[in-house]
Amino acid sequence: MNWSERISPAVRSIPPSGIRRFFDIVAEMKDVVSLGVGEPDFVTPWHIRESCVEGLQRGYTAYTSNYGLLELRQEIAKTICRKYGVTYDPKHEALVTVGVSEALDLAMRAILAPGDEVLVPQPCYVSYPACVTLAGGHPIPVATTVETEFRLTVEQLEQAITPRTKAILLGYPNNPTGAIMPRDELLKIAAFAEDHDLIVISDEIYADLTYEGEHTCFSSLPGMRDRTILLNGFSKAYAMTGWRIGYALANPDFIAAMTKIHQFTMLCAPVTAQVAAIEALRHGECHMNSMVAEYNRRRRLMVEGFQRIGLPCFEPKGAFYIFPSIRETGMTSLEFAEELLKKQKVALVPGDAFGASGEGFVRCSYASSVANLSEALTRIEKFLKGR
Repeated sequence: MNWSERISPAVRSIPPSGIRRFFDIVAEMKDVVSLGVGEPDFVTPWHIRESCVEGLQRGYTAYTSNYGLLELRQEIAKTICRKYGVTYDPKHEALVTVGVSEALDLAMRAILAPGDEVLVPQPCYVSYPACVTLAGGHPIPVATTVETEFRLTVEQLEQAITPRTKAILLGYPNNPTGAIMPRDELLKIAAFAEDHDLIVISDEIYADLTYEGEHTCFSSLPGMRDRTILLNGFSKAYAMTGWRIGYALANPDFIAAMTKIHQFTMLCAPVTAQVAAIEALRHGECHMNSMVAEYNRRRRLMVEGFQRIGLPCFEPKGAFYIFPSIRETGMTSLEFAEELLKKQKVALVPGDAFGASGEGFVRCSYASSVANLSEALTRIEKFLKGR
């Protein structure tokens, strides 16, 4: 019996994560400098961890509301209002999820009917097209280029839209490129979404990791609040990846639909993580700002380093990734990554793991120590000179 034939065609059509493939290889090797996985090298600040310990001591071990702790939803709504001036009802327009990944999955399953299309700017996070496919939709790639600093344009969207298009999936600051979208460009996309009656799913997990200018929350744009499903979380800015805590903010109809799926699958996010998230929002901003300042220092180090060793590099303005071009080597992204890992034990991710438009690039995370980043640059330079 060939049991693989019994697997869902949608699941079989999705390739394994290109990020995790290299992560698994690195786990079995010694002396590897890994710039592959986008995970902060900082430990969650102690006061956040302590709040979790205190919560356990006080017996916070039960289920919460499917929507999440109201106290946390109130803090989330306050934070978004304070930062971006957009208001949400914490009782009916906020949902706490198991990481932003679950929020993305819920959003897709809540809005998509079989055959619906979602415009997905690329290069993009590997989960974006997969979540669309698993929800029965069709991801339509919209290629951005280094020549325009990987920014999305309305002209590109116009070329990709069809009568089946239902939504746009945005992820800025961007993983893997580090690109950001200025407010004036987002206003054009907002007008496009309104003209074509599209839903916008805006993944803003890296919003607080913006190094130049100010981040624009998409739902804060005129007319976009009820049209947007805003996704965010605590993994990156607060160094809370393993806590698996995220959230979605949207109009009550979208949130109710997402919660209906959530209650039959996850039921609720872990209560201990929710308690920690409350502490992060109330008292964690100073620690977050310190971590962001350190990422910015590392960002400059990597830009200067790649320029010095001869790999053309777009300057990232957000997140903690850098996306140098390896086209001049004559190698594909996969070949470059595999040979570099084999010969110099530096792990990074091939650019085509993030879509076809990522070919000719590699993604490097600078959420690592300065010592590791410097060592990685030294080894990459040796690799380039030894070819």
